[in-house]
Amino acid sequence: MTDYVQEQEMEIEALEAILMDEFKEIHSSESGLNTSNRCFQITISPQEEDEEFTQSSVRLALIFSHTEKYPDEPPLLNVSSLKGIHSGDLKILKEKLEQEAVENLGMAMIYTLVSSAKDWLSERFAQETDEGVEDDEAKKEEVIVPHGEAVTIETFLAWRERFEAELALERAKLMPDAALSVSKEKKLTGRQWFESGRASGKAAAATAEESDEDVDDIDFDDDDFEEDEEEDMLEHYLAEKTDSSSHS
Repeated sequence: MTDYVQEQEMEIEALEAILMDEFKEIHSSESGLNTSNRCFQITISPQEEDEEFTQSSVRLALIFSHTEKYPDEPPLLNVSSLKGIHSGDLKILKEKLEQEAVENLGMAMIYTLVSSAKDWLSERFAQETDEGVEDDEAKKEEVIVPHGEAVTIETFLAWRERFEAELALERAKLMPDAALSVSKEKKLTGRQWFESGRASGKAAAATAEESDEDVDDIDFDDDDFEEDEEEDMLEHYLAEKTDSSSHS
């Protein structure tokens, strides 16, 4: 005849020695089990070698009570979350442990169920961690490509025309005053020229010649910079377009 009480006491002593602080006796009213017998709680965390859970991100309690004819009949079992486990997962785990208890009838099985719960916990939440890591990596790999206005021949020529006008204006600002006054002087009539005190032929010729030389010195022909500065103009245009795109 099997001495169930003795077998149950021996199992409890073994569990206390193996699990130490993770094993404790609790009152039946705290167990969630429909029994007045002794009840015990075992704290379970994922496998220690799982680096993802070094901070015990999830933890559960396996609660059990021996029935009268245990281990020839399954123990009463319950599971509860101590940290980070949803009720749906707890239900799945409880059904799994109850099935394994039936498969292990005839021998002490509590430590076997503890190991199974620990493995399930590691696999279940390691999967979630892997998915989270993959999502984070996918976000890091996302590259935001700025979209500016496409450079075409028409837009470049339009910009070039504007650039040349700005360049001519800048050069005009640097022209000497004598050159700027030439056009006004040429508008004088002969009489006005004579009455202005500059009627001397030599002086007038010299003045006109100097004025012509000053004007000739200022040449706005495109050939001065088309070949030498075309590449710089293109770089300047692209930089300008990039700035305008970033502000928009």
